Amino acid sequence: MNKLVYSTEPGWRADDGQAGADSSPFPADGVVRLRRETKGRKGAGVICIYGVPPEQVKEQAKRLKSQLGTGGAVKNGVIEIQGDRLEQVTALLTKAGFQVKKVGG
Repeated sequence: MNKLVYSTEPGWRADDGQAGADSSPFPADGVVRLRRETKGRKGAGVICIYGVPPEQVKEQAKRLKSQLGTGGAVKNGVIEIQGDRLEQVTALLTKAGFQVKKVGG
């Protein structure tokens, strides 16, 4: 079965049946998951934080960036903190009352 990927009809949108672009690879079980990623960043490592409640994402990102003195961003509900600061991020999130789990290699 062929899947339509483009149309010239006005207002047409591709619907691939997924829940949304911001869906996380991890379950929404109340656990904050930390993962170090370098893919697509020319070797520069970042700490990606998944599972923070949507209403707290921007607030927590701002707090972490200021306490660590580093840069970062929020993309699709995922907090990215620049640098290899996994232990420091873990300590700060635990102190803030989150249950933290390290995932990946």
